[in-house]
Amino acid sequence: MTYSIYHFYKSLAENKESLRRIDVLDDFPFDRNLLSCKRVGQFPDLAIRICKPDELFTGGELVELKDSKSYSVSSFNSTIPTGTKEIAKVIKGENSEVYRQMIEAGDEIFSLPEREVFYLIRGKKAGKSKIVLVHGSFFETIDVKDLIAKSFNQVLQESIERNKTVFDEKTKQILETLFSEQTSFSKVRNVENASVKLRFRIMTEVKAEGNILNTNKYPEILGDTLNFVLPSHNDNEDQLNFDKMCVVFGDDWLSLFKKPFRIKHHFNGNFLVFQQSL
Repeated sequence: MTYSIYHFYKSLAENKESLRRIDVLDDFPFDRNLLSCKRVGQFPDLAIRICKPDELFTGGELVELKDSKSYSVSSFNSTIPTGTKEIAKVIKGENSEVYRQMIEAGDEIFSLPEREVFYLIRGKKAGKSKIVLVHGSFFETIDVKDLIAKSFNQVLQESIERNKTVFDEKTKQILETLFSEQTSFSKVRNVENASVKLRFRIMTEVKAEGNILNTNKYPEILGDTLNFVLPSHNDNEDQLNFDKMCVVFGDDWLSLFKKPFRIKHHFNGNFLVFQQSL
């Protein structure tokens, strides 16, 4: 059997009425044959099984579920959305639930060290639903290290101005670099004689320009539609995605969709959209 995010999208399309109707995305009857991992509340919520060597598909994609009662993307807790993630940084040891489930599913986990990341987003407003399976690069418009470093620089600059402290540019750059790793914030800090331990958690909120559900910014994403959104860097990449959709859905796959189209991200180039009515 072949596994991939394209097959996962097909499984959503085949049960789209349930996808629209259920109260909580976690309750959707995901096809467990496609999955090597399923859990609730921690990234990844889902992982696609790895494919055996295949010309078109690798499988192994990671999926996070984002549910909202409005046309806004809910916050990302303790994670920063990206287009890919290193699986070694996701698993965090052989005792982790992700590792255990993937091994039980028969995955050769480290045969695919870098995984594509997707977000299954559902928003509801005025009785209509927008459901989008979108590649994580839609949210990753600058490198994560740069995002953290520049955010820390704002804190540093505010503190400098407030306390009238003087730092030269070289010192500020060193501090930015030191505080550019997300793992620096995720570790629990144990301070001598303190009766509590402290851990800083990153929460990521989506701007209007990155909110694919925002009707003003992305009017092409209509209410009561199911959308599959992929990076569109050039015509060759689009054609490869067309070929994959043809393999998964069959030769008449175009009849199942509105005509595929591109949307222009406000910060991050073009994305290809496959859209179906719910």
